[in-house]
Amino acid sequence: MTHKTHKTHEFGRYADVRAALADPALVPQLPAADGGPAGASVAWLRATVARFGSGEPHRRRRALVEAELARLEPDSLRQAAAAGTGGEVRARVVRTLAEALGMPEPAVVTEAVIAVAQAYFGCADAAADEDEAVARLVALLMPGTADEAGLEAAANRIGLLVQACEATAALVEAAAGRDAPMARVLREAPPVRSMRRVAVRDTRIADREIAEGDVVLLDLAAAHRTHPVPLTFGAPPRVCPGRAHALALADGLLQRPSTGFARLHHQAGAPLLLPNAWDHASAAALVAQGFAAIGTTSLGVAAAVGLPDGAAAAVDATLVLARRLGQDSFLFTVDAEGGFSDDVTEVAELARKLYEAGAAGINLEDGRPDGTLAPVELHAAKVAAVKAAVPELFVNARTDTHWSGRHEEETATRLATYEQAGADGVFVPGLSDPDRIAELTATLVVPLNILYAPTGPTLAELAALGVRRVSLGSLLYRRALAAAVDTATAVRDGRPTGRRAPSYAEVQRLAVPGGSEPRRSV
Repeated sequence: MTHKTHKTHEFGRYADVRAALADPALVPQLPAADGGPAGASVAWLRATVARFGSGEPHRRRRALVEAELARLEPDSLRQAAAAGTGGEVRARVVRTLAEALGMPEPAVVTEAVIAVAQAYFGCADAAADEDEAVARLVALLMPGTADEAGLEAAANRIGLLVQACEATAALVEAAAGRDAPMARVLREAPPVRSMRRVAVRDTRIADREIAEGDVVLLDLAAAHRTHPVPLTFGAPPRVCPGRAHALALADGLLQRPSTGFARLHHQAGAPLLLPNAWDHASAAALVAQGFAAIGTTSLGVAAAVGLPDGAAAAVDATLVLARRLGQDSFLFTVDAEGGFSDDVTEVAELARKLYEAGAAGINLEDGRPDGTLAPVELHAAKVAAVKAAVPELFVNARTDTHWSGRHEEETATRLATYEQAGADGVFVPGLSDPDRIAELTATLVVPLNILYAPTGPTLAELAALGVRRVSLGSLLYRRALAAAVDTATAVRDGRPTGRRAPSYAEVQRLAVPGGSEPRRSV
């Protein structure tokens, strides 16, 4: 009988690693054992999970994992992790997940999972007490006599906790030792530096033939040295289903300072809907309708004083409006074009003035008046300078790749570079294709902001795609102009003037800071 010899292929180039992660013919190769002691043991767990490692069983296991994770809201995990008491990181990760999944005796589950993880990922054979830990977990998760399907389900849940224990804890420990954005940590100190894949059918990566059964080793650390988009959680369309949950847990455990405005980007169920105002009255009117925060529109601010948008001409008008808005108690963020300068020191000084005026955030774009894009390094330097000067200011870094229709293929690279420079959120106006939006949310760490388009996805659809902030941009200003013209022509032509307008006294109250009686402040 002839046994086929399987090859091992190693890849470290970014494009090759990304292609391998996205290839459905390559699936994770988990630690496995040939046989092992009877009953529930570490060897049994390895062997059972390994049976899910290829083909249809792999797809079934992924579906089971996704079903488990679908029960968990990442923002709820973040809050639960932050509210937890002190203790070793792995214990806090496992206990938070066990409680969220409704498992019995979370403390016992936590202790057993940590013991199993040490053997599961270690080189040495499992000790007797670690085998007992697996048996204890199975007994807790599947009380009574379980059939094979039940045991596989138990193994799947245990495997989920074991892998979350190690990967999330490693991420937290790497981030805790660095004063750096999480996106940069994922690239520079990935919790998983290499991955193993096995081919379930013949395929090809980088012109290299890979036969069924061959092993593929992927060097993530090497790949990250040449490209800004991290591959720690895989690559679209095959991203780890627990990505958002791991990041939420890590964020909660790290307990980094967060402002009220930043927290609005992590509400359960819906993205932050940000209407954009052009003067105090329009901002106050929106606040009176219950909007949690207001943005400004650079087009509206510039046009209202007879200046062009995007030409770095309206810096004074922008500061004047920010100071007026800052006299009220509502949250607002300022559209500052590209910072009105290419001198990063001047941009940082502008950000400081806006923050002192009362702004909670700033929007900085890389588009230029001639329709070109600023060098990615320059815009990243602006972001970094602003965060260094005013750490509390929420920086929304905008790329105009889709707005200008130029260099759309650079979108992911630009966003990754900006978030690693310290951006708290990123913005892609002009992007409305659901598949492309989903690809971005699958790789970003910070919230993605999309410009609402009447012909594009609805707010609910954007939420389902992972979008965390939706801006209205200049839409309200342009609609207000249209309403003014429609009203004037209706009077001229003897037609009804449409909906009721605010009274003179109501506008007077809205126009004066402090007179709008905002319903909410954070």
